Amino acid sequence: MPAVGRRVSAASLVFVAVAAGVVVLVAVLAVLLVVDAQRSARVEAEEVTRGVATSIAVTPAVADALAGDDPTAALQSYAEAIMSEAGVDFVTIMTPDGIRVSHRDPAEVGRPYLGTIPRDPAPLTEEFTGTLGPSVRTIAPIEADGELVGWVSVGRTVGSIATDLLPRLPFVVVIALAVLVAGLGGAMLARRTTRRLAGDLPAGSIRDAVASYESVRTLGEALRAQTHEHGNRMHTAVSLLELGRTPEAIEILTETSRQSQALVDQVAARRDGDPTVGALLLGKAAQARERGVEWSAEIDPSAPRSVLSPVDAVSVVGNLIDNALDAAAAGAPPRWVHISFEPATTDLLRIVVSDSGAGIPEDLQERVFEHGFSTKPAGTDGRGVGLALVRSIVEDAGGSVSIASAPTTFTAVIPARRA
Repeated sequence: MPAVGRRVSAASLVFVAVAAGVVVLVAVLAVLLVVDAQRSARVEAEEVTRGVATSIAVTPAVADALAGDDPTAALQSYAEAIMSEAGVDFVTIMTPDGIRVSHRDPAEVGRPYLGTIPRDPAPLTEEFTGTLGPSVRTIAPIEADGELVGWVSVGRTVGSIATDLLPRLPFVVVIALAVLVAGLGGAMLARRTTRRLAGDLPAGSIRDAVASYESVRTLGEALRAQTHEHGNRMHTAVSLLELGRTPEAIEILTETSRQSQALVDQVAARRDGDPTVGALLLGKAAQARERGVEWSAEIDPSAPRSVLSPVDAVSVVGNLIDNALDAAAAGAPPRWVHISFEPATTDLLRIVVSDSGAGIPEDLQERVFEHGFSTKPAGTDGRGVGLALVRSIVEDAGGSVSIASAPTTFTAVIPARRA
């Protein structure tokens, strides 16, 4: 089987990426739901203990029993009944100095209360570890005729609060499963849509296909402009010859040849030039003149050839020049575009494209490399693909692309091809 056949298709990568995102989202959602359920259960426990403790504290019979000769006999059974009816884990009634007169474990009666006793006679809710383990409890003052006669503490253990979460877990599971199923359905839909557009091509092949399309497009536009320019000048020269104005016809043809030859000489002077890029530059020069933009190129004879294939090289150079031509043509005079090829080091090629356009705001300079983003108006020119493709090709080759202002300058540094 060929190597391409073993590579994962773009559709499968989309499915895996979306499905992984959904799984992470569901996991986070489940954790949040469980945490929220725990918080709700704790808040509910605090409210229950506060309500029961306050109710007991204002019950006159409790204050009277504390003032009696044997408060334990009167209050132990009362506290047990409250625990059973209110669903709390303990009800501890004590004297003002914190000596228990009732407790869930009768053996603890007469011992000091384990917990915080407020300095002021006011209810206090806290979590404290007592004889039954960690618990959420509320202690409230028992008063008679405005005087403190005792305290009552009502609490629920952390374990029993956790047990209350069990009935809520099915709801969390149902919500998580519903989101998971919906997300996986979306992932399958995304895979199907991607497969309709790209078949079973790997992601790299899709990038290559886009690069090929961009290469053909930009090279085709350049050659069309060059053909159109030469056609216009030839028609003009023929007309002048028919009118007997031979010197003027020769001057037009000589100027055309001189401009093209100057660029051809620069391209040919490179020790390791790319003829495809050279043809592109000739066409782009004609395209610039057609759009009323002054064109200048500076090609260092020692500039090495990049590691890019002809298709990728045309995509990078062509899209950078197209972007510059669009910006210059839309700006105020003088309109110009300058491109240079030079060695950055012995192992790197630097391509610099500058233009006289209005520039790109600093807050958008990174976004222009995002796929689908464009500072151009929506339409045939506002593709939002070219610069994103340029960065993708250059970075995949181990290079970098940067942008600077005043004037707007794109710089691509690409590894050189080894001899």
